[in-house]
Amino acid sequence: MIAKSLKWSRHNLFAKPFDALLSLTVIPSGLWLIYQTVAWVLTKAQWDIIPQSLRVLMIGVYPADQAWRAWTTVIIIGALLGAALGCVFAFRRHHAAFLAVALLAVLFLTAEGDFATSIFIFATIAISVGGWILTSHWAPVRRALVPASFLGLIGIFAVLAPPGVGLWGGLLLSVLITLVTSILTLPIGILLAFGRRSRLSSVRVICTAYIEVMRSVPLILVVYWIWILMPVLAPGWGLADVARGMIGFTVFYSAYVAEYVRSGLQAVPRGQTEAARSLGMSELDINRYIVLPQAIRVVVPPLVGNVLDIFNAAPLVFIIGLTDFLRAGQMILANPQYGNRTYEVYSFLFVTYFLVGSLITFVARKLEAHLAKGTR
Repeated sequence: MIAKSLKWSRHNLFAKPFDALLSLTVIPSGLWLIYQTVAWVLTKAQWDIIPQSLRVLMIGVYPADQAWRAWTTVIIIGALLGAALGCVFAFRRHHAAFLAVALLAVLFLTAEGDFATSIFIFATIAISVGGWILTSHWAPVRRALVPASFLGLIGIFAVLAPPGVGLWGGLLLSVLITLVTSILTLPIGILLAFGRRSRLSSVRVICTAYIEVMRSVPLILVVYWIWILMPVLAPGWGLADVARGMIGFTVFYSAYVAEYVRSGLQAVPRGQTEAARSLGMSELDINRYIVLPQAIRVVVPPLVGNVLDIFNAAPLVFIIGLTDFLRAGQMILANPQYGNRTYEVYSFLFVTYFLVGSLITFVARKLEAHLAKGTR
């Protein structure tokens, strides 16, 4: 074992003088940085601010007496995401270890916080795991997932809306923006991708112009302009800031989804469409059953990257007065009582963003492997 380790080190770390110099510089620096970080986390950091402010971080300025609505929404989202996870890969016994770690982390974060918050978080994890197990082992549940997802989204907005849409905030708002934008941009992007390849010149020009304009301007400008123009273009609608923010995200990211899908459409061999036409299939059936499924399979990685971009760009809604996850952390630090807890709050925000992004990436890889089974 020692001989193998020495051989690996000599081959990978000290093969050349420059490699040896780089290794002798980077490895000690990395170990020192890890030591300092762990020492600060375990001995110096004052983590009591996290459980005390967990409700604000999770649901923002939502009224405390109506917090059960926000937590009910979190449970519904957890159930839907857990059920979707079961469609990608089955629940196994070794996954229980990861769940145990997650429960211990939740217990640590909520030990000094609100007891009701702890109960809702535990319930969310339990129901998510239940949905994961159900869809992993029972096919009828998987077939009912799509209509259940639409009903769940309707239920989310119905439960959250009564106290006021403008009160949505925290990590919940970031997740809702990501979910709604990801769901809406996919069909819009598919239509734009087909429109850009259309034989009708007017449709092709309009779709191309839309895509190129959206890809040439920053997201923050699109969100701000939608927020300004919606009351002018539709004064009778009275759309809330959250709705206008979601529209801005959808308008912007649909153009990127269209380009991803278009690259997938170009990857489908022309011989397959020609064979389908020779069999008498209509263009609609060819695109629906032959071209689009193969194109979506090809563009799963960029589509997942698009979801990550949406989640990481959600803090931009602060420009229209919304309190997202990052803004909630800044609100906590604005309190003079917690003014010296900057590192603790931003470390928690960093870890949360990292875990959410890692989970999305992990599920995407599993989904990509699952979709690739049909090509082996």
